[in-house]
Amino acid sequence: MIVTTTLIRIHKWRVKNMSHHNFILILSLIVGLISGLSAVVLKNTVYYTHFFLIRGFDIDSGNYLYLAYPLAGMALTVLFIRYVVKDNISHGVSKILYAISRNNSHLKVHNNYSSMIASTITVGFGGSVGLEAPIVLTGASIGSNLARVMRMDYRSITLMIGCGAAGAIAGIFKAPVAAVIFALEVLMLDLTMGSLIPLLIAAVTGATVSSFLMGKAVLFSFSVTDPFNLHNIPFYMILGVITGFVSLYFTRANLFIETAFTRINSPYTRLLLGGLALSLLIFLFPPLYGEGYEVLTDILNGRGDAIVNNSLFHSFSESHWLFISFLLMVLFFKVIAMTFTNAGGGVGGIFAPSLFMGGVTGFLTARFFNYFDFIRLPESNFALAGMAGVMAAVMHAPLTAIFLIAEITGGYEFFIPLIITSTIAFLTINFYEPHSIYTKRLAARGELITHDKDKAALSRMQINRLIEHNFLTVGPDATLGELVKVIARSERNVFPVTDGDNNFLGVVFINEIRHIMFNHELYDTTFVRNLMFMPEPRVNIDETMEDVAHKFSECAHYNLPVLDRGKYIGFVSRANVFSAYRNLVRESSQD
Repeated sequence: MIVTTTLIRIHKWRVKNMSHHNFILILSLIVGLISGLSAVVLKNTVYYTHFFLIRGFDIDSGNYLYLAYPLAGMALTVLFIRYVVKDNISHGVSKILYAISRNNSHLKVHNNYSSMIASTITVGFGGSVGLEAPIVLTGASIGSNLARVMRMDYRSITLMIGCGAAGAIAGIFKAPVAAVIFALEVLMLDLTMGSLIPLLIAAVTGATVSSFLMGKAVLFSFSVTDPFNLHNIPFYMILGVITGFVSLYFTRANLFIETAFTRINSPYTRLLLGGLALSLLIFLFPPLYGEGYEVLTDILNGRGDAIVNNSLFHSFSESHWLFISFLLMVLFFKVIAMTFTNAGGGVGGIFAPSLFMGGVTGFLTARFFNYFDFIRLPESNFALAGMAGVMAAVMHAPLTAIFLIAEITGGYEFFIPLIITSTIAFLTINFYEPHSIYTKRLAARGELITHDKDKAALSRMQINRLIEHNFLTVGPDATLGELVKVIARSERNVFPVTDGDNNFLGVVFINEIRHIMFNHELYDTTFVRNLMFMPEPRVNIDETMEDVAHKFSECAHYNLPVLDRGKYIGFVSRANVFSAYRNLVRESSQD
């Protein structure tokens, strides 16, 4: 209560003493600071949890605690969500996209902390998912709720969501440019040039906080030591195609398994099935444990053979083809392990798994070609290019992938291979999947906002806010005389006809009866059922505004009836739809 009162006082003070633009800049700094701190807390908590659990593991054999940790972590996560949060907090990025598109950019207050806690438990105990989506949801929620408390409009709240997401990504990867591009490309924010400054402030603040507190240990430190060789361009093109198809497998396998799990009604059955399967996979293939950044660090620093450590297949490193077979199995089972984690009740994202699969794919491709004496490819460079390729294709975000890997490596010497691989990978998957893994289901339900201002405005409009109810109804057995009395009391020229159960039977337009409505001889002999007709088209309450707008464009009516399973609700007018549409377009275009 005290905090709320203080924030209201701050709001009143800033309205009197500070311009809106300057306040946005200050707020973006605050949001970036909190998001960066949240990223540091999350990464450190997971790191020390992970270190505590697996210290002392034997690198030359299987470790049976791998069978217990993931299931235990998922069980704790399920209990936390079920009895503390009491809300679905999975698929963080999709939730942000839905909030922007359908919920006026409002995110629930518990998202400020719930995703962080749940993902810490899940990933700390070995869940095969990433921390990026939970921390992005956390940062976005901080921005959304802070802006709402300050009573800001939709556009400003949406901008603060972008600032929170950018600050979080910059804090995780120490990559402010990629963080800004992520906010624009993945969250699909349709912002003006003036909005880039707050995003940059938030991203730089998040990266600075993370660098100050964690140094180079934000993710992994690596510099390109093998210069780019033009002769390797054909191999980077091949890698682009390979990562494109790996990404297609990633997306479709994930959606298929998640859909299968939704058919299981009991959350505890899902937990047992997902947890046990995940634990078994991690026991057999320890690289699947956790985010997988330790594996990527080994690959990038020339220690790729260490991937088989802690596993039953430790001896595979001595055989070229057995080692490649092990990598192929890790690649195949990574997306399955990731989906079992999320579908079974864990909380995490697909950001880290996509980088993991990309890194392993690139390393595997280079290792395969290097078997031939006349080819010598830099395995670390191909791992980096593979990371960019899979990320670009899975998220449909080639620019984010290119700049992220470029910033992680500390420069842009490797820019051309990143562009080649990411572009080809994106084009490959785009041929089969026009939507990213984040947006596929939202798009199928018509809940996805886009950079198209027309569709974006329509997606934000809600039909129940545009329904007009000041239409007087008449029954089908009413006489013309009774109808005339209703007309005399009405402000409208359309009269819906309903029965005793409010079922919609048709309408009577005043223009259609004007020639008889003053003929008193017909007052008692003519009935409404003889005058009404069923209008086409009609609108259902669950239709999107894009559907409603299309129906108006296909007919000449100024009003369309709105029904709920055949029951009359009201009318939606062409004028109201157009007015609301214009207001939203104007609001989104203001700088």
